[in-house]
Amino acid sequence: MSWYQKEIRLRPRSKGCYLVHQEIMDQVPEHTSASLMINENCDPDVREDMDMGLDKVAPENLPYIHTDEGPDDMPGHLKSGIVGVSLNIPITNGRLNLGTWQGIYLCEHRIASHQRRVVVTLQGQPK
Repeated sequence: MSWYQKEIRLRPRSKGCYLVHQEIMDQVPEHTSASLMINENCDPDVREDMDMGLDKVAPENLPYIHTDEGPDDMPGHLKSGIVGVSLNIPITNGRLNLGTWQGIYLCEHRIASHQRRVVVTLQGQPK
């Protein structure tokens, strides 16, 4: 069994959920205010609804104690903890084995754009 690891830098994006299926495979964002998820990739409205739903779960207007980096920082930490920062995706015949309507999303939980780094780790037998 062999391992391969590579770092990928994702371009900065403003707050929202973005389909990054083509950019990443099995990854862990090295950040505490962004997350990764697998969800429907057909209808772009899903991304907006997901962002709106996460704002309802962790709104910015609560009396948070941790506010050093702005009012969107603590809600970003909460959303990242709820959604998660890692994915485990099977690879079959050299391709991501996702369902027909599944895509990989980067969820940026801060209002300002941030460049995000992703570590991709592949495990398996070389052909």
